[in-house]
Amino acid sequence: MILVRATIAALLISATASVAQPPLPPVASYNREAKGTQPFWGRRLTGYLTARDGTRLRYSALLPKGSGPFPVIINYSGYDPGAIGGSSYLNNDTAMSVNLDRTLVERGYAVVGINARGTGCSEGVFEFLGREYGRDGRDAVEFLATQPWSDGKIGMANWSWAGMSQLATASERPPHLKAVAPGMVLGDARLDSWAPGGVPSPAFVAGWWRFVHSRWTAVRASAEAEGDRQCMAQVDLNRKTAEANNLSNVIIRHPLRDDYIDQRALALRTSNIEVPVLSMEAFQDEAVTSREGYYQETLDPEKLWFLQVNGPHDLYESTWFRRILISFFDRFVKGDRNGFEREPHVRVWSESSGTGDGHAKFESLKPGFELTSSEFPMAVTPVRFTLGAGNSLTENGSPSGEPDNYAYPIPGPTVTTKNGTEDWGAQPAEWRRGSVAYTSPPFARTMMFYGSGSADLWVSASTTDVDLQVTLTEVRPDGQEMFVQRGWLRMSNRAQDDGRSTDLRPFPIDLPETMQSLTPEQPALGRVELNKFAHPFRKGSRLRIWIDTPSAWGGYGFSPISQPSTVKIWHDATHPSRLVLGAVDSRPVPAARPNCGTVMMQPCRRDPLASGAN
Repeated sequence: MILVRATIAALLISATASVAQPPLPPVASYNREAKGTQPFWGRRLTGYLTARDGTRLRYSALLPKGSGPFPVIINYSGYDPGAIGGSSYLNNDTAMSVNLDRTLVERGYAVVGINARGTGCSEGVFEFLGREYGRDGRDAVEFLATQPWSDGKIGMANWSWAGMSQLATASERPPHLKAVAPGMVLGDARLDSWAPGGVPSPAFVAGWWRFVHSRWTAVRASAEAEGDRQCMAQVDLNRKTAEANNLSNVIIRHPLRDDYIDQRALALRTSNIEVPVLSMEAFQDEAVTSREGYYQETLDPEKLWFLQVNGPHDLYESTWFRRILISFFDRFVKGDRNGFEREPHVRVWSESSGTGDGHAKFESLKPGFELTSSEFPMAVTPVRFTLGAGNSLTENGSPSGEPDNYAYPIPGPTVTTKNGTEDWGAQPAEWRRGSVAYTSPPFARTMMFYGSGSADLWVSASTTDVDLQVTLTEVRPDGQEMFVQRGWLRMSNRAQDDGRSTDLRPFPIDLPETMQSLTPEQPALGRVELNKFAHPFRKGSRLRIWIDTPSAWGGYGFSPISQPSTVKIWHDATHPSRLVLGAVDSRPVPAARPNCGTVMMQPCRRDPLASGAN
């Protein structure tokens, strides 16, 4: 959890706009002019390793120049890691970061890609995050530790599916695993992605499955170029057998939490991890959100180093981060005494920007300013804003006024609908009927908010269930409104886990037996979880929340309850609605606001509530 304290003595104040890159060796960057990649390794080895049940998993190893043996960094997922170094990879047709692999190889690490069972040209039947996934990872670690070119010191890297593989594998405690660096993961697949706050979100998994197939097409193309008929046949077979367990089918069969869903909740097992962990998380992650099942809280805080940054899913490619990653592996995989253990346990990069497109934009990330803490979790102080009459939002205010109502289900506007794009969609035609907004007065002082937040709303409806979307924004003095974060809640899923919820973070119990319909026209308290973020509200800016029907955000496309309803937001003395955010020291915040359009995944628009706006 984000630690709530009256003081923030553990917060180390960092430089602002002049954040210095870590003093590490140069790292490879993306060359947008290059048509392809030339081999950067000394030797490439391909083959199959055998899991404990006899299933054979495809691997490809890129060895540094020299005689070895070498420490090993594993990339393990269901995309195309088992084909790294092949023709598709050399043509930059890969889900991998070629430049990350290049940097690791040039630093003296053997990079080994492994395809999960039932994916690419690995044998077996695909099952996303099934228990075999971590066990296969353990078997892979121990296999690689025995290879003649390996020195037996194994680490794991990469993000997304490859980040989840690290949590699954490290939870099995393979003896030769020395460290992991997972980025951008699903710690609890249901609440992080498939149904945030209980609201079904089927669009992402449908698009993701098409992407997975494109990666297997790349695997097959490499196999064809190499004359590997066995691999080609296995890819063709996997395309057929995997369909039964594609994620669209999974969430249709398991619409609510059950044992099958909990088996895919990695955060329920991560307390088993004993090795050092370097965790990376993107606040506006359009693929997995910044929730991540809060798995970091299950780890030994002395063995966790946590980097959080505004922006999209693929920022693991950042060369700023890569320098930290290499230092981490040098310390805990190679065993170099470089002092990494004295690095801050929490780094937060805010107002980060990047230039270019695709890989180049992600690699070019530059933090606007940095917060650091010597301890995890970082200390925060709760700040409460009260909803009131006249659509007001007042710090430490008193509830007042009659309830405000809106027509449901008119969706809110879309935000950042494509990876790497920063924009708001057009306002729906009936947005004034379909939403309510509450806005604070201009801040008399700069405030820096960090971590998860909670919109504690007293809600009634004319029907028995509705879905809520809460959008947090900054209204700037220049008349622009900047996106900060979103959260969602199905009101029938409002029951809270008192042992895990805090003032700043609601935690739904999310079990069928605790779900409860609304009584029409009777207010009930719904706590909407705002995913983790870090954002400064400078003096003169105003804070706003919008409440409406879930709409597309990033890769997330929701399927809200469709029955029309009239929703009321109550904020009288008997039903005090409020917004609770966590504040940290604002001294690191630069005085100047960044230009709109420069902050990754936090787009601006003209304030639609301003005088004269349409």
